[in-house]
Amino acid sequence: MADLFSVTAPLMIRFPDGEKRIMVERFPLANGLLYLEPFWTQQDPETAFRRVEGPLKGEGPWKVGDAVITVLGCQGTDPAMAELYARWQTHMQQPGFAFPPRDIVESLARERGALV
Repeated sequence: MADLFSVTAPLMIRFPDGEKRIMVERFPLANGLLYLEPFWTQQDPETAFRRVEGPLKGEGPWKVGDAVITVLGCQGTDPAMAELYARWQTHMQQPGFAFPPRDIVESLARERGALV
């Protein structure tokens, strides 16, 4: 399929305990990845960046450690995750919302070990 860090589609990460999260931004680490979830802009960077340790495998779906990353499906596939992503998209289009510039986001990620 594609390199995990070049895919533009929204991605979902599923952990071994069944927990699922949406990844709206992701950055490589030496051994794993950092990611940001919807509404991360409303959090402090220390809590917004999530770390997943382990070797990266696959070309879609991908694995990082014991977690599996897939493209977020449509409403019928995982309605709760799709609805959360739709709310994030709506939030970003609201008047007054200013998404941080890419260089700032990458700088914050680098401070947390990202290889960008």
